Amino acid sequence: MATYRPDSHTLLKADSIVEYVQETTVYPREHECLREIRNITQKHPLSFMGSSPEQIQFFSLLLKMIGARNAVEVGVFTGYSLLATALALPDDGRVVAIDVSRDYYELGRPAIEKAGVAHKVDFRQGDGLAVLDQLLAEAGDGGGKLFDFAYADANKEQYHGYHERLLRLVRVGGVVAYDNTLWGGSVAMPRDTPGSSAYDRVVRDYMLGFNAMVAADDRVEACLLPAADGVTLCRRIK
Repeated sequence: MATYRPDSHTLLKADSIVEYVQETTVYPREHECLREIRNITQKHPLSFMGSSPEQIQFFSLLLKMIGARNAVEVGVFTGYSLLATALALPDDGRVVAIDVSRDYYELGRPAIEKAGVAHKVDFRQGDGLAVLDQLLAEAGDGGGKLFDFAYADANKEQYHGYHERLLRLVRVGGVVAYDNTLWGGSVAMPRDTPGSSAYDRVVRDYMLGFNAMVAADDRVEACLLPAADGVTLCRRIK
């Protein structure tokens, strides 16, 4: 039986596979400022909150494939994924970055400025749901379909709320991505698997409900990728 790995950034069976992917396709083309933020993140006591480099490389490619100009990110931490998004957007693009803490964002902000994309970033401090409600209010009735891409990687127990709001903010054909939707593989394991904490069990149960809801949501085409810690992609179709 698979072992629960609460600190894992990947569900692959061997760390050597992850290292191979990163050394072969990620790091050789990683922007120097992204590398700078990644190094800062890896040394942080809460480094587990950072997104995996191969996952963010995939998002960068996806943004370019769908021709994204405007994005929103719920959960910024040190700004690794934020910088990758800003780099992938055209020069007149915009990414609204939402986080309850500005302190973590400030750690990566010098690298974002050094990369020459700070003008694309609209950082908004606050609770994710509250700030998304503000964006909806700014857009007016019906939302306004302000964004081409959205990435949620904040409070896991608010994913349902993020989903309902983001579908009103993202255009038809746009993509919403959710991180950690397999929660260390725990969604496919017994609830009392050794090594899981009380919090892990709470989030596991929540993710089971969230994943089932997304799978049944006829407003989106959904795909749950067994990459990193589980990445769910939702393409809005109505």
